[in-house]
Amino acid sequence: MIPKHTNRLILESSPYLRQHAHNPVDWYPWGAEALQKAKENDLPILISIGYSACHWCHVMEHESFENEDTAAYMNQHFINIKIDREERPDLDHIYMEAVQAISGSGGWPLNVFLTPEKKPFYGGTYFPPEKAFNRASWKDILSFISESWKNKREDLLKQANLLVNHIQSSGSQLLDGLELQKQAGNETFTSADCKVIAENILNKADLKHGGFGPAPKFPQTFTIQYLLMYGYFFKHEKAIQHASFSIKQMLNGGIYDHLAGGMARYSTDIKWLAPHFEKMLYDNALLVTVLCDAYLITKDDFFKKGIEKTLRFIIKEMKHPDGGFYSALDADTEGVEGKFYVWDKKEIEEVIKHDSELCCEWYGVTEHGNWEEKNILHIHTNLETFAKKKNIPIADLEGKIELWNEYLIKKRNTRISPEIDDKILLGWNALLLTAFCKAYAALNKIEYKEEAIALYEFIIEKYKKGDGGYYHTYKNEVSTHPAFLDDYTYLVQSCINLQEITSDQKYLLEAREITEYILKHFSDSKTGLFFFTNIQQEDILLRKAEIYDGAVPSGNSIMLENLYYLAMLLDKREWLDRAHNIIFKLKDIILKYPTSFGIWASILLKQTVGIHEVVISGNNIEKMVNEFLKVYLPNRIFQSSEKNIDYPFLKNKDFEKEASIYLCKQYACSLPIYSISELKKTIN
Repeated sequence: MIPKHTNRLILESSPYLRQHAHNPVDWYPWGAEALQKAKENDLPILISIGYSACHWCHVMEHESFENEDTAAYMNQHFINIKIDREERPDLDHIYMEAVQAISGSGGWPLNVFLTPEKKPFYGGTYFPPEKAFNRASWKDILSFISESWKNKREDLLKQANLLVNHIQSSGSQLLDGLELQKQAGNETFTSADCKVIAENILNKADLKHGGFGPAPKFPQTFTIQYLLMYGYFFKHEKAIQHASFSIKQMLNGGIYDHLAGGMARYSTDIKWLAPHFEKMLYDNALLVTVLCDAYLITKDDFFKKGIEKTLRFIIKEMKHPDGGFYSALDADTEGVEGKFYVWDKKEIEEVIKHDSELCCEWYGVTEHGNWEEKNILHIHTNLETFAKKKNIPIADLEGKIELWNEYLIKKRNTRISPEIDDKILLGWNALLLTAFCKAYAALNKIEYKEEAIALYEFIIEKYKKGDGGYYHTYKNEVSTHPAFLDDYTYLVQSCINLQEITSDQKYLLEAREITEYILKHFSDSKTGLFFFTNIQQEDILLRKAEIYDGAVPSGNSIMLENLYYLAMLLDKREWLDRAHNIIFKLKDIILKYPTSFGIWASILLKQTVGIHEVVISGNNIEKMVNEFLKVYLPNRIFQSSEKNIDYPFLKNKDFEKEASIYLCKQYACSLPIYSISELKKTIN
């Protein structure tokens, strides 16, 4: 069937933009053509930002953007631009900040009205087709903006200038006095600082359900990582207990897919039962990383199984045949959120004929359902307790669950599957690369090392440009959009982890080259921080330095972690000074709001307890390296080699004998140690 309408988005590669290619709205992609058209026609710009797995984006499309009368009004009175927030997070950051200033909240779809000069003057998120939910209708908003542009333009332009000034100055109070010094001082961090951070986190802990704060509840893996680290170093059992409990509650909740694996983006309720069902690559990569920390500290097989199940899901469901991993799985199928994942009790009884009641009890399935008269599978007790209650040996119960899952997956796979957002983003793939490295370190499963190496090779082949820079996204054999700070810093982090698990220094060389590129093209000379966009990028309103650790880590916090690590490994004192100056100036805000600065808080903690420099050299080092990688030691810099290469850490090491371990501080090393158990004793 030939579509009635086709617009310019049909030429785009983004699945989200192509979803709107047959709207009657005359959509443009962001670019010179649309911006010039707005100036020539003297029309305001409407930008609508979303992503392919966004439920409410789909709702607003069906209600408004597919409505021919609404589209006709939009086409007459506005230049309409559709933006994929995952392709252009730089634009999303800027205009989201404007809407948050206007309304006090944000979200997607993000609908913002701009002057032809790209300045925002009004905006919001979802608007219904008719006035409802205490929200104005989309038609009313369009009419109001159009009339105001004709009759009250000076007011709109004044509002636009105020918003731009707000965006430019936002965060300035945090950064007051954060000017790059020629030499960092001797300021130090204390255990008291770490304690304040832990207390401020635990004050927000949901002791009953896990996690932090009320609904909606996000995984907050960075915060959990801090608690694990703090609990380990300062013998604080409550911190480790709540971190472990939070992970288990998430993996037992409806937010996690108990059949195929993989976690949804967040839970709409306090109990982790009802998610928005989209599965994002970055969430699952970050989940694996925190699971690795939890497993190394506790040796609890629950976390090991979580690592394996989540990575199995990612490899099976999100991997492109040529390499690289897709961005997301949609929340909706056939226009209904979660339809692919939920169950009627009767349906389970038909699939599980003999143990259906036991299966339903295990997964919390009832006749009337637990969400919109359907059932989201969740686990409300642990395996041991349930087995004891039912008088079933644990091994037998595990076998039953495995069989139930097999039958239920087979049945579920007969349904229409969620759409895949098949663009492959550099930054999210770099986060996954780090997760593969961490999983190999924790479990020593060779397939994870092989996946990591293959993913690195894919990234270098598909994203790297001739000038040392990288692209941001890849799809259909085409790489597009200049990479952002997050892309670069996550990639450096993954290179560091790759050199740790492989002993191959080529990854360290790549990390150094990328870091030097970042320093040249992203630096803010005033604060020492790093802008989100490359200095060469000219199609944005302004450049911002993002510092909050949100759903993904701040590029600045990861850059800082990289600088601390590489400065020691490469003997770059100026990098060390820069990193220390920045985090010291931000210390007060990190202490006060640690759940928004989780990575920063972990850096501060590691600097407080001190950094161990560990070198393994000599012949046949792989076995010892693998044993060392299974030691939880996040406050360390590690390099290993079987041959003498020109790196500061490798000077004066013995490469003739069997594997030897050197424990160093500021390049001053102990005598060689010949076992990991002896190393642990020395460290303790």
